[in-house]
Amino acid sequence: IQEPEEKKIALELLETEQAYVNRLHLLDQVFYTELMREAKNGKMVPEEVVKMIFSNISSIYQFHAKFFLPELQRRMEDWSCNPRIGDVIQKLAPFLKMYGEYVKNFDKAVELITVWSEKSPPFQELIADIQKRKVCANLTLQHHMLEPVQRIPRYELLLKDYVRKLPPKSPDRDDAEKALEMIFMVAKHSNAAIAEMERLQNLWVVYQRLGLEDDIVDPSNELIKEGPIQKISTRNNSTSEKYLFLFNNMLLYCVPKVIQMGAEFQVHLRINVDSMKVRELNDEQFPHTFLVSGKQRTLELQAR
Repeated sequence: IQEPEEKKIALELLETEQAYVNRLHLLDQVFYTELMREAKNGKMVPEEVVKMIFSNISSIYQFHAKFFLPELQRRMEDWSCNPRIGDVIQKLAPFLKMYGEYVKNFDKAVELITVWSEKSPPFQELIADIQKRKVCANLTLQHHMLEPVQRIPRYELLLKDYVRKLPPKSPDRDDAEKALEMIFMVAKHSNAAIAEMERLQNLWVVYQRLGLEDDIVDPSNELIKEGPIQKISTRNNSTSEKYLFLFNNMLLYCVPKVIQMGAEFQVHLRINVDSMKVRELNDEQFPHTFLVSGKQRTLELQAR
């Protein structure tokens, strides 16, 4: 007899979970444990660094190995008399918030591996040694570490599929739909963490390009747009190349530096957005021009 579609998906969930637990075992019980052992014994790498690389992987591993996987296995063994997984996934969902921390830390972790591999040859050798083992399947530590980042979106996809294939009268319909809603919220939560991390990362790069003027560096700022602009000088009818950074709260009017020591730009003027006025000009000689005025002065600018 043909297996019902929803059972196939539930089985796929179980199989991928088994593989995932093996991957978590490798990260926590092999990489983390062995690097930690060496860190405690020698001068290879500080213990703190190893902890920072692996974040809360141990909690994630324990949760999946001791709770979620066994529950799923029981469900699938019982499938013929009790075809449901929705309730188990509802129990899983709140724990997936643990991933927020891991996901937020991911870029930092990868950077630490790179930095310490250069600093400490024994550290690099131990990682290379573990990577040669059969269990690593010729993949790097970084590659294995990406797996938890991708797991929640995978749950979401499988569960969406599962709900779609459930017969209308299935006893699991209510639970499965509720579970999907919960997973969706968690996925959104961890995406928000990634987006926030990327925003701060990009902001930091912009601050470095500006030479880190103290009063400009503020983590709550949001960069909206940046780009080159021509400043029109009405005195001698000429234009000169300038650069604008528009944040949610201020416009920075900058001059590109000829000699780039550290910073690319020098901030010539800051205009606060709440007191800023922008007016378009219809200038025959200079198309695409507009006036930007702040409290101190007004600039006549020409866009491309």
